[in-house]
Amino acid sequence: MKKYDLIVIGTGSGMNFIDSIIESKQDIKIAVIDKDEPGGICLTRGCIPSKLLLYPAELVRMIGKSGKFGIDAAIKNIDFMEIMERMRNIIHDDIENIRMGLSASPNIDYYHDSAEFVSPYTIKTGKETLSSKMIFLCTGSKVKIPHIIGLEDAGYLTSDTVLEMTQLPESIVIIGGGYIATEYGHFFSSMGSSVTIIGRNNRLIPQEEPEISGFAKMELSKHMNILTGYEVLKVQRTGDGKRVIARERSTGHETDVVAEEILVASGREPNTDILVPEKGGIEIDKNGWITVNDYMETSQPNIWAFGDANGKYLFKHVANHESRIVYSNAILKNNIKADYHAVPHAVFSYPEIASVGMKEKEAISEHGEENVLIGFKKYGETAKGIAMDAMDYFVKVIVERGSYRLLGAHIIGPHASILIHEIIPLMYTRDQSAEPIIYGMHIHPALNEVVQRAFHSLMPPAQYHHILKHLRLEQE
Repeated sequence: MKKYDLIVIGTGSGMNFIDSIIESKQDIKIAVIDKDEPGGICLTRGCIPSKLLLYPAELVRMIGKSGKFGIDAAIKNIDFMEIMERMRNIIHDDIENIRMGLSASPNIDYYHDSAEFVSPYTIKTGKETLSSKMIFLCTGSKVKIPHIIGLEDAGYLTSDTVLEMTQLPESIVIIGGGYIATEYGHFFSSMGSSVTIIGRNNRLIPQEEPEISGFAKMELSKHMNILTGYEVLKVQRTGDGKRVIARERSTGHETDVVAEEILVASGREPNTDILVPEKGGIEIDKNGWITVNDYMETSQPNIWAFGDANGKYLFKHVANHESRIVYSNAILKNNIKADYHAVPHAVFSYPEIASVGMKEKEAISEHGEENVLIGFKKYGETAKGIAMDAMDYFVKVIVERGSYRLLGAHIIGPHASILIHEIIPLMYTRDQSAEPIIYGMHIHPALNEVVQRAFHSLMPPAQYHHILKHLRLEQE
């Protein structure tokens, strides 16, 4: 049995503070284990490769709007293979750099194999058995595959295998209606595929505010067919392709779509089963995620779980935040809680979507409707928005009445993932006040004026919903 000062399972955010740990304890011996290519899900098959694909898709949509500005531009050809190869080459180089770093460090033994507990604080990987009194569980997650009759026989892509494609399908059905489905629907439709999204929920991207998801569906439907509130019943192979049969959940009406390819984008689930956590005395919840306390420690002292492994928020930036908490608590021996009051995210579709903090219903439930104010402003009510012909996109902000404490913000439109950062840093200040945005000087005419003007239009929720009805943005 080999003994280590630290065992890290996973090479994503688990590697964030390895250099700092080594610098502070130069004689430390660390075992790093990962059955997949080094770099974690984000680098190898998640957010980074997908964004390398989505930027060309964004360019296609921008060029498509050029005629509105008196510019006669046309796309002569889209080289799908070149786009895919560029993505793969960039990712490959990053993976190899991480692999070299792991292999070159005298403080690290790198095991490219699966890991499983054989007893508390003892791990088996390949033919080796390792032990340590400190373990970081950064095991990520895996693609969730729904049980659909005929799906396995027909064959399908996932967000993992889609990155290996070498040919653009003429048509594709995407099963799922969340972030991944929306982003890949944008990608494939921009590349030239005929896209159909089939989502089980009544709303596209149901995690967003109703008016955001409703407007997103309206805009994205200009480029693809979107069916929400449909359950996929079965898949059949036909001479024309793969036939997907779905039933509308509210009416029972059945419809079918035939496409060359199917992409399953129905979310992610834990892969902790291969870790055999029960042998390590590690508790998991009813869904299979590793249970941690507010300090990111598992049921076993000095064993920590962060990132997708604990199932709290499946975002890389959350994993990075949690890695800082673990470094502080496990290595520096502080006693700091993870803070999730202002978790941001973005959907890199066209239009782009970004959100942070509470939704309206959450804010009203926690603070009472009489203590909540909502601000709303359309891009087209700013000079830059008019210049961009971004008329109907909008910003929604939520604050506490009286204190102007920031509770949440939701944006749909160009550069939403950038604009939201006017708000996020202030949500991590002591008083979380919106006053610096309200009274601060903004460059004119710049797009971020739309954020400030949203705060200048604060109103009670009832008045806000009256405006939504007038604009036909009200959603159930």
